[in-house]
Formats: sequence, C-alpha cells, structure tokens
Amino acid sequence: MSLVIMSETELSRLDSVRKIQEKRLSVTGAAKLHGVSRRQVHRWLLRYAADGAAGLVSKRRGKPSNRKYPRGYQNQIVELVREHYHDFGPTLACEKLLERHQLVVGKERPSDSG
Repeated sequence: MSLVIMSETELSRLDSVRKIQEKRLSVTGAAKLHGVSRRQVHRWLLRYAADGAAGLVSKRRGKPSNRKYPRGYQNQIVELVREHYHDFGPTLACEKLLERHQLVVGKERPSDSG
C-alpha cells in the first residue's frame, strides 16, 4: 500500500465514491453534492476501480497552469505596472496596458509571479 496525498476536494470525492459503492449515495446525489455532471462521477468511479484512491488525485498536480503567461511576457507586465501603474486598480491597469502598450492581460492577475 502506498501513501496518497489528497486535497480536501479529492478526499470529499473519495468519500462520495465509497458511499456510492456502499449504496448509501446515488450517482445523481454525488453529482449534485460536488456540482459536477453524472458523467463526471462515473469517470471517478472508473478511475477509482482502476487505480484506487490515487485515481482521484488530479493529474495536473505539480504542473504549471494552462493559463500561465510566459515568463518574459509576465516580467514585461510586472515591470510596466510597477513603473507606470503602481497606484492603479487592476481593471484600470489592464486597460492602460492594452491602450498604451498593446498588451492583453486578465485583470484578476496583472502581476502574478507564481
């Protein structure tokens, strides 16, 4: 038996999968509980059957986000915000980056360095 590190969300999924197998929870009930489709719950059941608890752990763990900006672009944005827009809110800073520098960036993360 190997150690599996799981987030709270993944532990909750595991609990639901086990309850479904014990017939204490329906697939529809689990889907509503987690805010996902019934099809997604069926995928969890298949992955659990194939790989156990490890099958419910995100395959993206430890990998960079698909939405992450390339490092050079990110550095350019951070430099411009610090130099010209340090006292602007995120929405106005994004508007100015687009207007003056033709740089498109989401206002939720104008200087995300992670």
